[in-house]
Amino acid sequence: MSEQAKLKRSLIGKIVSDKMDKTVTVLVERHVQHALYGKFIVRSKKYHAHDETNQYKEGDTVEIQETRPLSKTKAWAVTRLVEAARVI
Repeated sequence: MSEQAKLKRSLIGKIVSDKMDKTVTVLVERHVQHALYGKFIVRSKKYHAHDETNQYKEGDTVEIQETRPLSKTKAWAVTRLVEAARVI
Protein backbone atom coordinates (compact mmCIF):
# COMPACT_ATOMS: atom_id res chain seq x y z
CA MET A 1 0.00 0.00 0.00
CA SER A 2 1.43 3.35 -1.00
CA GLU A 3 1.71 6.12 1.56
CA GLN A 4 -0.44 9.21 1.16
CA ALA A 5 1.47 12.50 0.96
CA LYS A 6 0.53 14.57 3.98
CA LEU A 7 -1.11 17.88 3.08
CA LYS A 8 1.00 20.84 4.15
CA ARG A 9 -0.66 23.83 5.74
CA SER A 10 -0.17 27.25 4.19
CA LEU A 11 -0.80 30.67 5.71
CA ILE A 12 -0.69 34.24 4.43
CA GLY A 13 0.89 36.97 6.54
CA LYS A 14 3.00 40.11 6.61
CA ILE A 15 6.76 40.17 7.15
CA VAL A 16 7.57 42.17 10.28
CA SER A 17 11.31 41.42 10.46
CA ASP A 18 13.99 40.44 7.93
CA LYS A 19 17.07 41.09 10.08
CA MET A 20 18.15 37.43 10.33
CA ASP A 21 20.10 35.62 7.63
CA LYS A 22 17.83 33.39 5.47
CA THR A 23 14.94 33.85 7.93
CA VAL A 24 11.97 36.21 8.05
CA THR A 25 9.40 36.71 10.79
CA VAL A 26 5.83 36.55 9.45
CA LEU A 27 2.84 37.91 11.38
CA VAL A 28 -0.35 35.95 10.60
CA GLU A 29 -3.64 37.48 11.71
CA ARG A 30 -6.95 35.65 11.85
CA HIS A 31 -10.44 36.86 12.75
CA VAL A 32 -12.26 34.72 15.33
CA GLN A 33 -15.80 35.18 16.56
CA HIS A 34 -16.21 35.49 20.34
CA ALA A 35 -18.13 32.50 21.71
CA LEU A 36 -20.57 34.49 23.87
CA TYR A 37 -20.78 38.00 22.42
CA GLY A 38 -20.32 37.24 18.72
CA LYS A 39 -17.88 40.10 18.15
CA PHE A 40 -14.99 39.35 15.80
CA ILE A 41 -11.59 39.49 17.51
CA VAL A 42 -8.20 39.63 15.77
CA ARG A 43 -5.83 36.89 16.90
CA SER A 44 -2.24 36.96 15.70
CA LYS A 45 0.83 34.75 15.80
CA LYS A 46 4.39 35.14 14.54
CA TYR A 47 6.17 32.42 12.59
CA HIS A 48 9.84 32.16 11.59
CA ALA A 49 10.00 31.21 7.91
CA HIS A 50 12.92 30.16 5.73
CA ASP A 51 13.93 32.58 2.95
CA GLU A 52 16.88 30.98 1.14
CA THR A 53 17.79 33.95 -1.08
CA ASN A 54 16.95 36.82 1.33
CA GLN A 55 14.70 38.31 -1.37
CA TYR A 56 11.67 39.17 0.80
CA LYS A 57 11.69 42.44 2.71
CA GLU A 58 9.85 43.91 5.68
CA GLY A 59 6.28 44.89 4.80
CA ASP A 60 5.82 42.27 2.07
CA THR A 61 2.76 40.03 2.24
CA VAL A 62 3.82 36.42 1.65
CA GLU A 63 2.49 32.88 1.73
CA ILE A 64 4.30 30.42 4.00
CA GLN A 65 4.06 26.65 3.93
CA GLU A 66 4.74 24.05 6.60
CA THR A 67 7.99 22.12 6.19
CA ARG A 68 10.30 19.90 8.19
CA PRO A 69 11.98 21.55 11.20
CA LEU A 70 14.94 23.59 9.94
CA SER A 71 16.00 24.89 13.35
CA LYS A 72 14.68 25.16 16.90
CA THR A 73 12.08 27.79 15.98
CA LYS A 74 11.81 27.49 12.19
CA ALA A 75 9.47 24.96 10.55
CA TRP A 76 7.93 27.11 7.78
CA ALA A 77 9.21 28.26 4.38
CA VAL A 78 8.16 31.21 2.23
CA THR A 79 6.56 29.90 -0.96
CA ARG A 80 5.44 33.01 -2.84
CA LEU A 81 5.07 36.78 -2.72
CA VAL A 82 1.43 37.86 -2.51
CA GLU A 83 1.99 41.63 -2.43
CA ALA A 84 5.16 43.71 -2.30
CA ALA A 85 5.57 46.43 0.32
CA ARG A 86 4.56 49.90 -0.76
CA VAL A 87 7.41 52.41 -0.79
CA ILE A 88 6.37 55.91 0.27
